Amino acid sequence: MKKIYQTDPWLEPFKGAIEARHERILADKRKLAGDKPLSEAVNNHLYYGLHHDSKGWVIREWAPSATKIYLIGDFNNWKRTPDYLFTPVGQGNWELRLPDVFLTHGALYKLWIEWPGGGGERIPAYCTRVVQDPETKVFCAQVWNPKPYVWKHRNPGPRPHPFIYECHIGMSGEKEGVASFDDFRRDVLPRVKRLGYDVIQIMALQEHPYYGSFGYQVSSFFALSSRFGTPEEFKRLVDEAHAAGIAVIMDIVHSHAVGNEVEGLGRLDGREDLYFYPGDAGHHPAWGTRCFDYGKDEVKYFLLSNCKYWMEEYHIDGFRFDGVTSMLYWNHGLGIDFGSYDVYFNSGVDENAVTYLGLANMLIHEMNPKAITIAEDVSGMAGLAAPFAAGGVGFDFRMAMGIADHWIKWIKELPDEGWTPGMIWWELTNKRADEKTVSYAECHDQALVGDKTIIFRLIDKEMYFSMRKDQQNDLVDRGIALHKLIRLVTAATCGGGYLNFMGNEFGHPEWIDFPREGNGWSYQHARRLWSIADNPELRYHGLEEFDAAMIHLLKKEHSLKGYPELLVADEQKQILVFRRENCIFALNFNPQGSFQDYGFSAPAGEFVKVFDSDEQRFGGFGRLPEDEKHVALPQKSPNGNQAYDHTLYMYLPSRCAIVLKKID
Repeated sequence: MKKIYQTDPWLEPFKGAIEARHERILADKRKLAGDKPLSEAVNNHLYYGLHHDSKGWVIREWAPSATKIYLIGDFNNWKRTPDYLFTPVGQGNWELRLPDVFLTHGALYKLWIEWPGGGGERIPAYCTRVVQDPETKVFCAQVWNPKPYVWKHRNPGPRPHPFIYECHIGMSGEKEGVASFDDFRRDVLPRVKRLGYDVIQIMALQEHPYYGSFGYQVSSFFALSSRFGTPEEFKRLVDEAHAAGIAVIMDIVHSHAVGNEVEGLGRLDGREDLYFYPGDAGHHPAWGTRCFDYGKDEVKYFLLSNCKYWMEEYHIDGFRFDGVTSMLYWNHGLGIDFGSYDVYFNSGVDENAVTYLGLANMLIHEMNPKAITIAEDVSGMAGLAAPFAAGGVGFDFRMAMGIADHWIKWIKELPDEGWTPGMIWWELTNKRADEKTVSYAECHDQALVGDKTIIFRLIDKEMYFSMRKDQQNDLVDRGIALHKLIRLVTAATCGGGYLNFMGNEFGHPEWIDFPREGNGWSYQHARRLWSIADNPELRYHGLEEFDAAMIHLLKKEHSLKGYPELLVADEQKQILVFRRENCIFALNFNPQGSFQDYGFSAPAGEFVKVFDSDEQRFGGFGRLPEDEKHVALPQKSPNGNQAYDHTLYMYLPSRCAIVLKKID
């Protein structure tokens, strides 16, 4: 396999730095695992935390600064008693063994940790079950020892070109409140399958004290958030997703931790830097959270074991690593324009974090070679999503985060006549050839309160008054048409994978706003209004029909394979035409101009129209006949490039996208 500095000449000056990175990862792998595979050596979750074995109960904690540790809970009236006193067992580890009768399933507990000059209640770092009292709002660990779940279905296999449905369990219900794993399994999972997506990416699974953090300020890394249900209910959701041929990946947050001390890892044993960098490096200046010390072996074991735990315990098919940019740079990527390759290799990079991410990808793919790993990185660090053997960090994909920003920018700042195909093509396809990316028009970020979804920016208040099919409204017509074009061109030009946030496929109105003091702790905007998509009298229904047809077409034609080939970027007429695999995608962004007999270069043969954004069932005007066939004529094209010696002629209505398939 060629190295990344051999395929990209701009990386040649950094050959030494790339090779040094490679060696650091291998050296750390040897240090942590010796000659064994990393996946065999990383098992902290089996040692620490609470476990039941043939001798009864055992609980262990790493707390090198502690002088005493007690187990307290509802079984001993939350008192510190000698029967529940831990014993130090060396290397900063503490252990307590108890007979079976001392703890029962469902019991609540915490640790009381004493250290020089202080002490306090703490939740064990490796705790796998945490619950919150509905009245006091206090979080406690919970003994969880039910009858084991019996898995019925295998993992669904590889997803080299995933269609990802990003979702949040709690806000997936239509009723005001927190939806459950069972609600999602019954009501949303069948929708995902019907729409054609083959991966669900679930947010907020790790326990987090503040619901409104969207799950990105984690307190207990091994605990499934109990606000959505039990571990067994989540396992059933995963199992049934696998039965439906849908892979399950999770947002995993290893970029930082909540600063809370009683609920989280902060000052667990009185030390400021037990799991985190000492001094300012251990505090995120923008997020108010704690930053892991990726150079410390105990932290690497903690985080790597966390990856292994989620894969083993819940049969997770992969991870989207959150906040990777914040991990990679000492200043968390704040205030850098990333305009030079030098910033990827200079002293501003936290090489400890790069090494950890390389190890995490190594571990995950050892455990499951078909697993999916995705990096959320805005910096574009070269090699991040390149194979380790090629000198990369080993992620399968990186998020193409700039695409969503550009769609918002164009909608906000440019008149319709200013949308140029060349500009759109450049922003959608400007990716590293040696790394796969996941493209999206919008994710959860664009839907949060304070921002606006694409449909909200296009239609604004008219979505409240003019979304019935029997209501004529030019602004709504424009918004519906552009919503479809934006999604199709983003998906069809993607770098290997496509993502959509739940509800955005049908233009979910308004924003996401979790319950908080500022909105009277309301759940009004922390839910999904599926009923408006199901109502055939509303135009949301047509948008959902469009999205389902688009996803099924792209899957059927394997359109995410390979690379798109530009055929036309007509700036004057605002027409973009490109080829991918066996299909030709022709999009007319012109707000008024429709063009008869528009010709462009194409391979010889016969083509049939297989998709049309203007179909009436999609909320369009039905200006094109069904199953229309076209034959490429043996002549040079009057428009675009001269890639082929034949030309296709077709009618391109305004604000319309057409997909042709070669049939001979």
